Amino acid sequence: MKATWNGAVIAQSDDTVLVEGNHYFPEKSLDRQFVSFSNHKTSCPWKGQASYYSLIVNGSLNPDAVWYYPEPKAEADAIRGRVAFWKGVKVEA
Repeated sequence: MKATWNGAVIAQSDDTVLVEGNHYFPEKSLDRQFVSFSNHKTSCPWKGQASYYSLIVNGSLNPDAVWYYPEPKAEADAIRGRVAFWKGVKVEA
């Protein structure tokens, strides 16, 4: 699977976990040159508290486009150490 945005490959891996229609990539597959800080957080009743990263590619900002669960609840442990994408980030095989 490959995640792309604004002409750049953000992450690529053969090892993703599919949860609720989202592919969770290993965090180590994330190309850090495109990643920026975000202090945004949300909560999921069964996965726990999500944290976010923003993306900066070719001078364009995509705020909070990457999310992850630093300490997922036990039932969501399969996504520990993984990231997922939204906000226009294309994920495809």
